[in-house]
Amino acid sequence: MKGNTSIQELRKTKSIILFDGLCNFCDHSVQFVIKRDPDDEFLYASLQSESGKEFLKNQDSEIQNIDSILLVTNENIYTKSSAALKIATKLNALWYLSGMFFILPKPLRDSVYDFIAKRRYQWFGKYDSCKIPSAEQKSKFLV
Repeated sequence: MKGNTSIQELRKTKSIILFDGLCNFCDHSVQFVIKRDPDDEFLYASLQSESGKEFLKNQDSEIQNIDSILLVTNENIYTKSSAALKIATKLNALWYLSGMFFILPKPLRDSVYDFIAKRRYQWFGKYDSCKIPSAEQKSKFLV
């Protein structure tokens, strides 16, 4: 964790992406976001990290049971398709246009999200343990 700062404290100044650190697809998605985060808005933590576990234990069961992605902002906690779309709207280039998918009903968006999430290990593979961020990315990750 950055110093001894909790996600609850950090969310006041940064948005935090909690992701499945064992999932190849999730890891590649995080790398994709890092390269396209022009305002350095996001910090990252795996759900399996100490900071991720500490944050989750203080949430309601719906949030605790998310096993793929969460976006924690100062105001909200976004899950599933809402998290992915909210993240994309903050990226450079034309990724902000993905926000137009918010017009689709959340149950429809989440059903597509769930379809992919349930098959992510089968399709993209899985690490045996969470990857260690590169030296230049280390300051963006919470432990």
